[in-house]
Amino acid sequence: MAPPTLTSSPSLTLAPEPLTRDAFAPFGTAIVPPLPRNAISAPNPLSTHPKNDLVPLPVPANQLSALKYSRISPLLNDYPSQCPSRKPSEPRMSMFSCFPRQLRTTKIQSKDGVTEKKAVFDVGILERHPFTTQTFSPLDLSSDEETYYLVIVAPTLVGQIATATTKAGEKVLVRDPPDLSRLKAFVARGGQAVTYGAGTWHAPMVVVGTRRVDFVVVQFVNGVAEEDCQEVCFREGIVVDLSKGVVIEEVRSKL
Repeated sequence: MAPPTLTSSPSLTLAPEPLTRDAFAPFGTAIVPPLPRNAISAPNPLSTHPKNDLVPLPVPANQLSALKYSRISPLLNDYPSQCPSRKPSEPRMSMFSCFPRQLRTTKIQSKDGVTEKKAVFDVGILERHPFTTQTFSPLDLSSDEETYYLVIVAPTLVGQIATATTKAGEKVLVRDPPDLSRLKAFVARGGQAVTYGAGTWHAPMVVVGTRRVDFVVVQFVNGVAEEDCQEVCFREGIVVDLSKGVVIEEVRSKL
């Protein structure tokens, strides 16, 4: 069944920002390696390890050949105590093979008056998993600088109700809808993973670039569709701007 479309939504243009632990904290957990990529040995002494309030301090592991950070990201399971059906859940590990998205091209005028083209991504749908966290970990992407993925998120308006319309034209109510006024977009690279907090609205994974990205996905499910995943659509007007400039003319095409 197609998700309902919210009857009112703002026109928004999002400028994506780099994925960092602090910026993403209101929506879940950004999983970022605590050490520089070129580090080939543990800090010595270990007390000199970089500190961050969102990252646990490591302990030596694997016969002193590794550092263990635990716990690096939550695994929250609010089934069955919080869900209406009271049906118990089970942990599930899946793989999503996500292909590059079709972007839309617009014409822009730069500060010096030159007309150029830019790429935007149209955000048409958000989903959430109200009773479980969901972690996306990319595979085989760490060395690819041309391909990345967008993490598009919004908090929940807890206790509020929005009006939506089904494909058949029927009016329905959406409880705990997304707060589109606080919608944000982040650029994540191959060396980063994300955990969406339980109840966080987010776009289905958006890969931008020239290649497919495979993600290992970890969450809990109980098999009740409405409890495992809730979705809403909204009308055109919410976009992620992947370049800079002022839109002066829209041209729909593939990049």
